[in-house]
Amino acid sequence: MKFTDGFWHARPGVDAQYAAEAYDIEEHKGELRVTAPTRVIAGRGDTLNRPVLTVTLGSPLEGVIRVRIERHRGAHTGPGFDLVGAKETDAVITIAGDGTAVTSGAISSGSLSATVTKGAPWNLSFSSDRGAHGGGSRVLTTSGHKSVAAMVLGEGAPVTTEPAGVSGVTATGRAEASVYLHNQLSLGVGEYVYGLGERFGPFVKNGQTIDIWNADGGTSSEQAYKNVPFYLSNRGYGVLVNHPEHVSFEIGSEAVEQVQFSVAGEALEYLVFDGPTPKDVLERYTALTGRPAKVPAWSYGLWLSTSFTTDYDEATVNSFIDGMMQRDLPLSVFHFDCFWMREFNWTDFEWDARVFPDPDGMLARLHEKDLRVCVWLNPYIAQRSPMFDEAAHAGYLVRRADGSVWQWDMWQAGMGLVDFTNPDATAWYQGKLRTLIAQGVDAFKTDFGERIPTDVVWHDGSSPDIMHNWYTQLYNRAVFEVLEEERGEGEAVLFARSATAGGQQLPVHWGGDNSSSYESMAETLRGGLSLAMSGFGFWSHDIGGFEGSPDPAVFKRWLAFGLLSSHSRLHGSTSYRVPWLFDDGSEGPGQSAVEVTRRFTRLKLELMPYLFQAGIEAHERGIPVMRPMQLEFAGDPAIDHLDRQYMLGSELLVAPVFSTDGDVQYYLPAGVWSNHLTGETVQGGCWRRETHAFDSVPLWVREGSVIVTGSRSDRPDYDYTEAPLVTVYPGFAGTREVTVSNPLGGASVIFTVTADGERVTVTSSAGGDFTARRAGGQAVAAERGSVTL
Repeated sequence: MKFTDGFWHARPGVDAQYAAEAYDIEEHKGELRVTAPTRVIAGRGDTLNRPVLTVTLGSPLEGVIRVRIERHRGAHTGPGFDLVGAKETDAVITIAGDGTAVTSGAISSGSLSATVTKGAPWNLSFSSDRGAHGGGSRVLTTSGHKSVAAMVLGEGAPVTTEPAGVSGVTATGRAEASVYLHNQLSLGVGEYVYGLGERFGPFVKNGQTIDIWNADGGTSSEQAYKNVPFYLSNRGYGVLVNHPEHVSFEIGSEAVEQVQFSVAGEALEYLVFDGPTPKDVLERYTALTGRPAKVPAWSYGLWLSTSFTTDYDEATVNSFIDGMMQRDLPLSVFHFDCFWMREFNWTDFEWDARVFPDPDGMLARLHEKDLRVCVWLNPYIAQRSPMFDEAAHAGYLVRRADGSVWQWDMWQAGMGLVDFTNPDATAWYQGKLRTLIAQGVDAFKTDFGERIPTDVVWHDGSSPDIMHNWYTQLYNRAVFEVLEEERGEGEAVLFARSATAGGQQLPVHWGGDNSSSYESMAETLRGGLSLAMSGFGFWSHDIGGFEGSPDPAVFKRWLAFGLLSSHSRLHGSTSYRVPWLFDDGSEGPGQSAVEVTRRFTRLKLELMPYLFQAGIEAHERGIPVMRPMQLEFAGDPAIDHLDRQYMLGSELLVAPVFSTDGDVQYYLPAGVWSNHLTGETVQGGCWRRETHAFDSVPLWVREGSVIVTGSRSDRPDYDYTEAPLVTVYPGFAGTREVTVSNPLGGASVIFTVTADGERVTVTSSAGGDFTARRAGGQAVAAERGSVTL
């Protein structure tokens, strides 16, 4: 939201009440409290008829500093996000002076410090003692003159653009709030901002205006399903604006030297996270807001869907599954989309008996084929559903101020919305899910959760503005908890569309409704990379695009990208996504959609020991499986804007091909790189341009890597410790331990790899069978748990 008219003036009707100076600095209950009047106090009369801003600094976690700005401290303010990792810290508060007066105040938490300078102009700076050249501390960002303010809107205030409402159409009109709290943090020369949720526009957010307001807008608009008011700077720090409600960001788009954020009301709270690397920032951020749950190994395999509005019954489902088996295409999960329930009844959790007369038997038969089953659901209850009257009578649906049930026709006719702020409503909804799980359902696609009205009353009295974004967390948590309780910890997995800060705890998320084109494929990847920079560890997307029917070339190029993502799903809207429908097999060796599917599915399954361990790292440290280049190669200026390639785990580089003719251009950072598919080695630190057939993609292993691959390529959930292959890549030096976990519950195996001159020794902690090789060389079988290469 913009409040100024150029550099010097406020917009008409805007009273900008800036913090003019730090008048008082004192320690208060373990925090640093600053009184900041909105004009410089030159005499006693200046203290009259003028608001002050109270700025309080504390620390909820080591290396994190919280800043709270308040105009009227007695006003009602929201609770902020669930900071599940918050705990008492050993923050140190220092009040400095010259013997006669205070000159500054500072709070330090671990490596991060914030310092407020006494007097005018207002000056708050954040510095870190990590990552500084030559030791000492380095300034990360500052809040300087005219950066902290209460913006009071009066008559003649400008028309502002409001975030998308429940209609999904952007409405324009005068802002409803009369007061906004506003803050700016400086942008340095060459500083770039990433994150702010799953956003499909430019990956670098500089120059953008971003509204944190969940909306069902597809992947080709400025709207986002997953809005997260957290950004990460390439200077090695992150910022979370601790407000689930609407937050407006201006990233160098109003004041070009600043990141500006504002919220309606009398208080604004934000948190600064130290690095020094982007991965360190994410590790701190997810320690505070929650880390992803560990997901089951079977979920990494290929998912196949009925698609959305296509006709299907059990015979159709079986034809798809049998067709995959006949063509030697490994399949792990079958997904039933919306029409597993009867039309107009969504959601009633009842199988449509006209097409699925024996659901219990059908699910048992699918399990006999060694498949897991996922079904679609959403938080809406259509009025034709028998559940509507049940829920309305019990008070389980969101209501309007007059006590009537809120209903809408923009999805299912007369649908109501489950009120997850009501514990009884949550338990009732979860009870329906337990029935499905007992039938044999293994996972749920939790669709929607963005179209949440603001003209309603919530059971627990929550603010409608806060609940608009926060609702998705309650919805997904309710479903995820049931799966964990019924299936066990580590066995729960969602396919969720909406999220906000903290949503990363409830994996997996997928990228929403994209289109069947190369442009949409590229914007989908940008969304996933942006979400990764927002703390989400697992992510997927609809291979081939959701809307429309993809050209065979688009579908085949997308297959490589999709099967080199953390999770992989074939899903569409009005057409099926089984590979044999896209061409006839006459395209030449390895070039048909069936062969491309087989090639990259088996490749992913062979990589499962490596991928599963990357998933464990996401669970334990908050580092995503699919990583923007900026996470692994911070400091290389060539990677600042890269958004058409990524790292899969820490050691594999993937550059999807976005063209029919196979032309692709990408960047290899410095070092020796080995092509995982061909064995070729090249020197990095340069751009490459290549042409790839449909069964190929740039897939490179970075210098010094050790990658363990599995002994099977027919399924994702097998014992990875049984006869694996350990490959040591050029540039390896020293000693490294590589852990291989057993997803079936057995003990993990640690391979110790040691380089001694020209020799490399690989030793297994279990002493079991394995083979090892240098990249490009022959595999050598271990004897008594060890092998020398």
